Amino acid sequence: MNVIDFRFRPNTPEVVNGIATSAMFKDLCEAINFDQCQPESFEEIVKGMEANNVVKAVITGRDCETTYASMANGNGSLLDFCKKAPEKFIGFWGIDPHKGMPAIRDLEQAVTNNEGIQGAAIDPYLAKIFPHDAKYYPVYAKCCELGIPIIMTTGTASFVPGAVIDHVAPRYIDYVARDFPELKIIMSHGGYPWVSEAIIVTQRNKNVYIEMSEYELWPHAEAYTKAANELISDKMLFASAHPFIDYREQLEKYAKLPFEKEVYEKVMYKNAARVLGL
Repeated sequence: MNVIDFRFRPNTPEVVNGIATSAMFKDLCEAINFDQCQPESFEEIVKGMEANNVVKAVITGRDCETTYASMANGNGSLLDFCKKAPEKFIGFWGIDPHKGMPAIRDLEQAVTNNEGIQGAAIDPYLAKIFPHDAKYYPVYAKCCELGIPIIMTTGTASFVPGAVIDHVAPRYIDYVARDFPELKIIMSHGGYPWVSEAIIVTQRNKNVYIEMSEYELWPHAEAYTKAANELISDKMLFASAHPFIDYREQLEKYAKLPFEKEVYEKVMYKNAARVLGL
């Protein structure tokens, strides 16, 4: 079965080192023994994807230069990956909302230049503002104008210095979904630990989708799979969060989760294909 991975970063030596030494994730990497992550060449990564039927992978860019003086794994490498293997990689442009209109113009240029950028990505806990902050609204308006989806990174922000977890609570994404009904929103990392809240925000808004990468087996996470089977079968996406968790390990994990057969096929490929317009 073909697979689309909705959160993937190629584990080249540059990317792995960039994550491990970044101002945001250095402490997290030490806590999870990220130094055990084995870098691969770009060619090895593509071959591995083909061997595991991962036909497309979404790479999220990141720009938090204003708050963390960092663009680790940012948009430069994103463009490079998409140019090297446009048949494999789809780029979502990372945006620093504090940069104002220059960031909006960069997004528009990246998308209209037809270099593999087909979406936007934001990290509210790294920007240190809520997703319904006014600074983000020009970003959402431009995404609607360009007809592209946006990934909002949520999750626990564990060990990230200065981060406040409430900045990425799903209840605030609900405001954005209301104000921009044309905008396709992907809630990355499942809005954990607000599992029920994330499920309801996804269920009640036609334009919100969810992936639960990294938290599939955490406490109360069984509700995600139950919700996929019963409530949001068309809204759940597979995402590995590679290389924080190896995508091959994640493929094995998802094969064992109690998805109904038809739902499993939607989660692993069909829903993402629809979101991406493939």
